[in-house]
Amino acid sequence: MVKKLLSYVGEYKKWVLLAPVLMVIEVLCEITLPRLMAAIVDVGIAGSDMEAIVKNGLLMLLLAVVGMAAGVLSAWVATQGGQGFGANLREAMFQKIQDFSFADIDRFSSASLITRTTNDVSQIQMTLTMATRMVVRVVTMLAGALFMAFSISARLAQILLVAIPVLALGVGVIMGISNKLFGVLQEKIDRLNSTVQENLIAIRVVKAFVRAGYEKTKFKAANDDLTRVGIAVAMRINLISPIMTIVLNLVTLAVLYLGGIQVMEGTMGYGDLSSFISYIAQILMSVMMVGMMFIMSSRAAACARRIVEVLDTTPDIQDPPGSHDRELPQPRGQVEFRDVSFKYQASGAGDDVLEHISFTVRPGQLVALVGGTGTGKSSLVNLIPRFYDVTAGAVLLDGMDVRDYPLEELRARIGMVLQNNVLFSGTIRENLLWGNPGASEEELIQAARDAQAYDFITALPGGFDARLEQGGTNVSGGQKQRLCIARAMLRKPAVLILDDSTSAVDSTTEAAIRASFAQNLKDTTVILIAQRISSVRHADQILVLDDGAIVGQGTHQELMETNQVYQEIYHSQTEAVDDGDSASTPAKLTGPLSGNNQEGVGE
Repeated sequence: MVKKLLSYVGEYKKWVLLAPVLMVIEVLCEITLPRLMAAIVDVGIAGSDMEAIVKNGLLMLLLAVVGMAAGVLSAWVATQGGQGFGANLREAMFQKIQDFSFADIDRFSSASLITRTTNDVSQIQMTLTMATRMVVRVVTMLAGALFMAFSISARLAQILLVAIPVLALGVGVIMGISNKLFGVLQEKIDRLNSTVQENLIAIRVVKAFVRAGYEKTKFKAANDDLTRVGIAVAMRINLISPIMTIVLNLVTLAVLYLGGIQVMEGTMGYGDLSSFISYIAQILMSVMMVGMMFIMSSRAAACARRIVEVLDTTPDIQDPPGSHDRELPQPRGQVEFRDVSFKYQASGAGDDVLEHISFTVRPGQLVALVGGTGTGKSSLVNLIPRFYDVTAGAVLLDGMDVRDYPLEELRARIGMVLQNNVLFSGTIRENLLWGNPGASEEELIQAARDAQAYDFITALPGGFDARLEQGGTNVSGGQKQRLCIARAMLRKPAVLILDDSTSAVDSTTEAAIRASFAQNLKDTTVILIAQRISSVRHADQILVLDDGAIVGQGTHQELMETNQVYQEIYHSQTEAVDDGDSASTPAKLTGPLSGNNQEGVGE
């Protein structure tokens, strides 16, 4: 695991290697200073030797300057290496996440992936910075101070044979108790991030339903859990300080007592005793820092496991071997489902969302999917671009199994307007060019016209260069839908999938958009999920889904004559119209056969 993470040091390796060298220089300077001070006391002051005082004093000043310079430079170099390592690791994780399938993201959760990419990487980054400086400092200081202490008085240094094990045992016990809590702490951060993320994404719904109080209570519970675990960890770590203080004071008293006897006997000088006490403090401080580093390393290890778990994950959906060398069929837009079954937990747990689905869509056809909430309409269309893989059966595009396509080529042939309309912060132009980065200005304008978005775009300050807030929060629901449709149409795909993407526009606008498909995308296969019968009645083929299975297939007229489920949907809407629920537009699906809930409002 450590070897894998260190491979991301990359081009910053020279900084990571230089920092320890500079730290060794700083520590050697610090270790030498007490001996020079002892020489000043025992030789210069005791013997009234001004030359010795000046000589050793200037040498102390020189070493102090060199040590300070080496320390500052070491900190700068270690920061360069640590920050670069963190940047490389975050980039590697982000690139890995981009390859994840929907199932992979569902398994980790977006909040946890955010925590792992930010908080967890920061912990590892700090640990590397600490390792390049503090580990070297502690090891060098401990070895050097021990050597100096024994060279001054081996008899007094034997006190350390008792003090060091006692201190190490105390720190070790605390570390063992705290170790398990670090993994729990990161999980609590995941939960808090998830709560905040969900609230911010759905803030309009929260306000609309006056649920701020409930959300505050939910956040408080997550925040209190994190605080409780954080306090538990901190309290255990804080025990190290009093243990260190007690051991240091006891050792100092013992050294003063026994060393005082040696001074009185004339076997040790005052300066030697003073420098010995300094070395004792350095040694015990180094032991304590070793314990602190182990504790920090324990938390870093918990973070490292979470990071490596992401990096080692093999995406559920990836390019098949040899797919880039395979000859692909010409893009025509024929879609075929052959006895397809699907469940979200492919391991075997859970029920099938789709069961034994078979149908064929010929190139250029408009096919509609209708059915109640939870009948599997969105799940079905998500199988075409391989957002998920089938559990059984096969989905074919232009006669080839979609699992045999390179993912990039497969998805390049498909334009998709998802159920949740997603826009990014930036200009309208930048958002539309997601569909085709190389599109000309004329193509951009035509796509906007086809999606009935041109008029409101040009009415905005800046037109196509008007800025959108994150998520498109500064435009209405209907405008968001039309921008997303324009983005997909700009791609000129072989297959265009519209997942309930006209729910927030009026019937007249919807009819105009549908007419543009026939005129400008006449060779494109369109698969439409809709709630209103008026949206699908002109489709070449309508598939009726119920409980994950196709229970009806045909034109509007055929289904009205033969399919009870479709008839119920139709009558539920026309009855609502007759009751005065709508003056011009059939009502959306209601009751147990109703479609998905809507976002946004019509314009």
